[in-house]
Amino acid sequence: MSKTNKYKRVLLKLGGEALASSNGIGIDPKQADQVAAVIGSVTRQGIQIAIVVGAGNLWRGSTGTDSGMERTIADHMGMLATVMNAIALQDALERNGIATRVQTAIEMKAVAEPYIWRRAVRHLEKDRVVILGGGTGNPYFTSDTAGALRAVEIDADVLIKATKVDGVYSSDPQENPDAKKFDRLSYMEAINLRLKIMDSTALSLCMDNNMPIAVINLWEEKSLLKVVKGDTVGTLVSN
Repeated sequence: MSKTNKYKRVLLKLGGEALASSNGIGIDPKQADQVAAVIGSVTRQGIQIAIVVGAGNLWRGSTGTDSGMERTIADHMGMLATVMNAIALQDALERNGIATRVQTAIEMKAVAEPYIWRRAVRHLEKDRVVILGGGTGNPYFTSDTAGALRAVEIDADVLIKATKVDGVYSSDPQENPDAKKFDRLSYMEAINLRLKIMDSTALSLCMDNNMPIAVINLWEEKSLLKVVKGDTVGTLVSN
């Protein structure tokens, strides 16, 4: 690992839309290739990366519950959809020459390993990217909470929330040109201001375990590489 890197092991939280085409729906292999290229630029620096991916491009539980579907069923469908995204991302990474393992919280041994904490850490120590699908394995928890939980479990140095916005703002900068961008926030500020960085469960879990959260625009040139080096990028949420 380069001595210039601030973080050695990171948990990257990706929304499913990162793998979608311009309309935000489905899986676009070319888009997955672009994500893989960004991740590859960091792994080549000796950084250990675990990834939790959402499923907003394929299914949102609220779509089902708004139509009367049971919340547990809707959430289980969402967790299964994250595995599809995980496998697509694995394919893109391995075609870019990056050793990758997919682990799932819901066992499906024909396509992925079951999530086992020690095995995940061992993969990271062997410089394999570990993609963690299936959320937490439980309904009523978001993929953001899954990201926070896994970051704490694998003893990551930072949780990086990758978005399409260059940080956290006081309101939607696309709707309000006077929205204020925050360079740093405390956990309590993020919770009290209801800034929608992550859900309150995820934020509380990070706060209780002193897990810093870096919110960045994944598509801003070298933003992921800059944040692992410790440069001021996006917004940092910490104590």
